Amino acid sequence: MTADDIRPDDDSEVGNAGDFEQYADLGATTENAMEIAETSMDRVRELVPDETLADRIRQKSVHATGDPEFQHLVRFTGATEDEPVVAGTRAVLDERPIVTDITMVEAGITGRGHDCPVQKAIGNGADLAARTGMTRTAASVLELDRQGVYDGAIAVIGNAPTAALALADCIEGGTRPAVVVATPVGFVKAAESRKRLRRVTDSHDVPAITNVGRRGGSGLAAGLTNELVHVASDVRSGEVELP
Repeated sequence: MTADDIRPDDDSEVGNAGDFEQYADLGATTENAMEIAETSMDRVRELVPDETLADRIRQKSVHATGDPEFQHLVRFTGATEDEPVVAGTRAVLDERPIVTDITMVEAGITGRGHDCPVQKAIGNGADLAARTGMTRTAASVLELDRQGVYDGAIAVIGNAPTAALALADCIEGGTRPAVVVATPVGFVKAAESRKRLRRVTDSHDVPAITNVGRRGGSGLAAGLTNELVHVASDVRSGEVELP
């Protein structure tokens, strides 16, 4: 869902654009909302270990999907499970760009707790897609890569398997994102695209967070990325110390 999907009519009680933008930003801010969010996460912690940074990603995956079993589907590419979380947290602290595949993932990235520029790939590479017949998402990833956007960025793919495959090609070609978060969803090439991305990121020392199976999606990708932001906030406050 994007801001346009919930934009009020002229006779709405929502007063102005500022009110709407505050409402549209994801995340709990009021006392009641904070209580709900904290209670929800407390229940998740009863189901998922709470010992490592990787556990925080597992917890968020359960929180985002409502499925305690999803914790067993998350995969981490790196020397340790914590490595991609550390890399992503450092990228947030360094205010590196967050680059999503589609609008829905972009809309799900929190606007609080970081100063990273956030942009979507879709909408770029239209000429390449028309000329070659490849998907718009794959073409958009290739076009942004041609511009050097993905180097040092937090690369997030939540919807399109072909975008994940295109990103794998870019990494094989020398592109080096700070971290990859990839949870494309579906019955065609989704699991295969994540498997290839794991293989490529592992062989080229690019930290990555993915999952196995057909499930995934934009909400999950945004949630996992937001958890990197939350870890970064905890580092700033001194609650977490990075290795």
